Amino acid sequence: MRLIIREDPFAASKYIADYIIDRIKAFGPTPQKPFVLGLPTGSSPEIIYKHLVQRFKSGEISFKNVITFNMDEYVGIPRDHPESYHTFMYKHFFSHVDIDPANINILNGNAPDLEAECLAYEEKIKQAGGIELFLGGIGPDGHIAFNEPGSSLASRTRVKTLAYDTILANSRFFGNDLSQVPRMALTVGVQTVLDAREVVVIITGAHKALALQKCLEEGLNHMWTLSSLQMHPHPMIVVDEDATLELKVKTVKYFKSIERVASELGWGQGLPSAAHIETKQAAIAQELSTPTKAKNAFSMPPTPITPVSKELPEPEIADDELTPDRMSSRISDSGNVAGLDGLIPGDVPLKSMGSRVITIGS
Repeated sequence: MRLIIREDPFAASKYIADYIIDRIKAFGPTPQKPFVLGLPTGSSPEIIYKHLVQRFKSGEISFKNVITFNMDEYVGIPRDHPESYHTFMYKHFFSHVDIDPANINILNGNAPDLEAECLAYEEKIKQAGGIELFLGGIGPDGHIAFNEPGSSLASRTRVKTLAYDTILANSRFFGNDLSQVPRMALTVGVQTVLDAREVVVIITGAHKALALQKCLEEGLNHMWTLSSLQMHPHPMIVVDEDATLELKVKTVKYFKSIERVASELGWGQGLPSAAHIETKQAAIAQELSTPTKAKNAFSMPPTPITPVSKELPEPEIADDELTPDRMSSRISDSGNVAGLDGLIPGDVPLKSMGSRVITIGS
C-alpha cells in the first residue's frame, strides 16, 4: 500500500493528475496497444480532471490512444440529465480533450436488459486487454464505485441498490431533494476494480477520515469495501491532511517517511510497465533454464574425498605393560618404604577381628 499525503485537495489532485500523465507517457500507447483507464465521477475527481484538461491544452499529453471505462451510472435517469454520469464526464473531461468518442465506455442505466448490459461491460474490459490504471474515489462509508457496505469483495459489474447514506450524500446534486435521487445504479464490482493492474484512489476531507482509518489500519472488511485494496499488489491512496485525522500519528509518520526515503533514492512511486516486467521475467527464466549458467551461478567444484580402507590395522599391544603382577612384588626390598619398616615382603600385618574385642572382666 502506498499512502501519499498532501496539504490540501488541490495538491492531492495535482499529484494524481501528474501521476496519470507520467504513466500514460511511460506506457507509450498506440492504436494497436492503447492505455486503458478506469474513471470515477463525483466531487473528488473534479480537480483532477481540471488538471488533466490544462495539461492537454498546453500540449503535454494526448488522450487519442486512451480507452476509458467509467465506474458507474444511475439507473432510470436520461443520459442527458444534468446529474447523469454521462453528462458529468463530458462536462468535466471528455469534451475538452482529444479522446476518440468510440473509446469512451459508460454503463447505460436505461438499457432494456440491465443484467446483459453489465455482462457486456465486463466483456468489453476483457477485450480491451484489462484496465491498466483504475482511478477511484470513496464515499464517507468507505464504498468504492457503488459497492456499498456489505458488497461481495468478489463482485463483478452488476445492478446495485444504493444505501440510504449514499442517497443522502448525493442529494446535494439533486437540490437536496431525496425523492429525486435514484435508488439504483449500475456499477463495476470490487473484483473488477481489483483486476486492474494499478488502483489509485483520492480521499479528501475530514468527513472521510473514519473511512480511511478503517480501510488502512484495520483488516479486510466487506462493510468497508475500500479495504479490499489491501489485497491488491499495486494500490495507491492519495489524501489531504484532513483525511488523516483518524489515523494514528505513527501511521502518518511512517508513510511520510516511506515517501521521503523513496524520493531521496530517486525511486518515486511509478509502476514499471508490464512490457518491462515481462521482458525481465523472460530473461530470468532463460538464464535459470540454461544448464551452463546455472552451474556457474550456483554450483561449486566437488571436494576430493580420500577413500577409507575397510581393513583396520591390528593394534600394537605392549605385553609388559598389561601383564598383571602381585602387589607384594611392587614393594621395595630395601625396607625403606614409609610406614612398612621392619616388615617382610609378602607378610601383611593383619589381626583377626576377635583379637580386637576387649573381653569384659578381663
